[in-house]
Amino acid sequence: MRVLLIKTSSLGDVIHSLPALTDAARAIPGIQFDWVVEEGFAEIPAWHPAVAQVIPVALRRWRKNLWQTLRSGEWQRFKQRLQATEYDLVIDAQGLLKSALLTRYVKAPVAGLDRQSAREPLASRFYDRPQSVAWGQHAVERVRQLFAQALGYPLPSGAGDYGLSRERLLDGSPGQPYVLFLHGTTWASKHWPEADWRALAEHLDSRGLAVRLPWGNAPEKARAERIVAGLQHAAVLPKLNLRSVAAAIAGARACVAVDTGLGHLAAALDVPTISLYGPTLPGKVGAYGRGQIHLCATGPLAGGGDRNQACFDGLDAARVAPELERLLAGLEKH
Repeated sequence: MRVLLIKTSSLGDVIHSLPALTDAARAIPGIQFDWVVEEGFAEIPAWHPAVAQVIPVALRRWRKNLWQTLRSGEWQRFKQRLQATEYDLVIDAQGLLKSALLTRYVKAPVAGLDRQSAREPLASRFYDRPQSVAWGQHAVERVRQLFAQALGYPLPSGAGDYGLSRERLLDGSPGQPYVLFLHGTTWASKHWPEADWRALAEHLDSRGLAVRLPWGNAPEKARAERIVAGLQHAAVLPKLNLRSVAAAIAGARACVAVDTGLGHLAAALDVPTISLYGPTLPGKVGAYGRGQIHLCATGPLAGGGDRNQACFDGLDAARVAPELERLLAGLEKH
């Protein structure tokens, strides 16, 4: 059976879809998926053994220069790739109008969330097989239910399995144990205060524990350099692509992360992680998996979902450090 999956973005949403593929592969031997995904995340689907082909799409970039996209032939080549394979089913796991529109270029039945279940109800008009999936659940579980209904197998009990191999992503031997700080995020309000990152780094450095910090742009690099300045056991990693960042996460003893896509990747790779939540709450979209510790701010603005208002009251380095100590001590026992 060959299925086309449309789940284009974001990084966290892409990662949240992986357990559904694992469920389907176990329930339907031989099933293969092709996956339409934003070009910046195209490496990730290929890491799952049930994915045969990744079809990158560049909706974000194309929208910025529509005329150039049409002139260059990129859009036409993308449509040709969609039409080059015969599919038994298309699953739109995004539930947005932009993703639903992509299904029109494939000659196969389309399954997706129904009007009451989709983030954009209008998208359901494009589906031949709309499925009802209740809100109020974690995003991973919603996608698992969508797949089970669309493909006709019983929803497996127990937690979802991302199906990724941590060892496969490691670049050689793990070397010196280290804690990875995943400090970068898109919302300004999701940034944990730099002073707290510095205090936590100083605490680990005083105990002789190595700390490593990746970065994705110039402001993140500058912040990382300030956090580690003068510390003996802390260092900023070189510029890394997504595959290399995944290797750094896979090799970490533990991570400390803000609410960011890389925190979800740490969970998918089964790396013990402390995730820090200020304006967001972890219940429906938090890091999902074993060894995941969620710490939430306690101030009046906590969980408010404001992209501009920082709110980490009650969640400082003094609170995080003991939790990290307990996490690391537990790992030593195993």
